[in-house]
Amino acid sequence: MTVTQIRHNMDHWQERVDMAAAFRWTARLNMHEGVANHFSLAVNDDGTKFLMNPNQVHFSRVKASDLIEVDANNPDTLKGPDAPDPTAWGLHGGVHRACAHARCVMHVHSIHATVLACLQDSRLPPIDQNCCTFFNRVVIDEDYGGLAFEDEGARCAGLLTDPKQKVMVMGSHGVLVIGDTVADTFNRLFYFERAAETYIRALQTGMPLRRIPDDIAEKTAQELEAYPEQDQRHLAELKAILDEEGSNYAQ
Repeated sequence: MTVTQIRHNMDHWQERVDMAAAFRWTARLNMHEGVANHFSLAVNDDGTKFLMNPNQVHFSRVKASDLIEVDANNPDTLKGPDAPDPTAWGLHGGVHRACAHARCVMHVHSIHATVLACLQDSRLPPIDQNCCTFFNRVVIDEDYGGLAFEDEGARCAGLLTDPKQKVMVMGSHGVLVIGDTVADTFNRLFYFERAAETYIRALQTGMPLRRIPDDIAEKTAQELEAYPEQDQRHLAELKAILDEEGSNYAQ
């Protein structure tokens, strides 16, 4: 079957392509966990039906046509031949059921965000411009309860009640980022990892940290939130690079 035929036979094709690009770039940046971790994107109005990566497929190999469609309100989904990973069902299903504002959900164990999650104080102080992006916009899960099966997923989803807080530092676990689109969410994930890296490396110097005043941090966060089309252009450039390289992500 040609790529054109696949497109004609699959719903949400452009969203699938965007998701596949995000998987490929996450792998390239070594922010993945091999065949673990998951991204999802809601495709109906209430967010309970969503696309996500198939079970145990490496991020670097995910193609647009590989993505499975999951119904968070249908537990029989776990019994089918294309059943998602049970922890993906637990965490992403829980979030999509509870948080209609979480259209896209990305969960990784990226190195620096996970280091932050392992600190007793997992707050990200505003020490540079990237860190300011997340000022007062992060919720910290202090009560890790094991693998994200259904009960744990529902507990985590219950922490995402404030639409302003689009990043959850999952204590002793990793990071979960939500957004309106693939581009919006991946952009946030990318810059949170960059901000966490800056903070962790600054701590490693052992020198006093320069903290930006709260009012300037909030002003900067609002300016970045209003920055025009930065997330869309970011993802478009990543897709252009993949296209130039002859990647099969969009198949």
